Amino acid sequence: MKKIYKITTPEGIHARPAALLVTAVTPFESDITLTFQEKAVNLKSIMGVMSLGVKPGSVVEISADGPDVEKVFQTITDIMVSKEIGEML
Repeated sequence: MKKIYKITTPEGIHARPAALLVTAVTPFESDITLTFQEKAVNLKSIMGVMSLGVKPGSVVEISADGPDVEKVFQTITDIMVSKEIGEML
């Protein structure tokens, strides 16, 4: 399953938003990948997520595969919206 998000936070995905996302998805069994400009990283890796250098206004794709994907995307979307990191497209 894949979903597309537009990053709306003025700083892009820097340390705080990256930590929020990584912390939120780490407990899930599913494999979760964040893709930006054709580079994919494990969303459970804070260094990987920060290495992408996602800027404000960027569009990212998050994909997940595993037994709890529905809950994964519910959690990701909740964090994106509630913490004003981004919005689902």
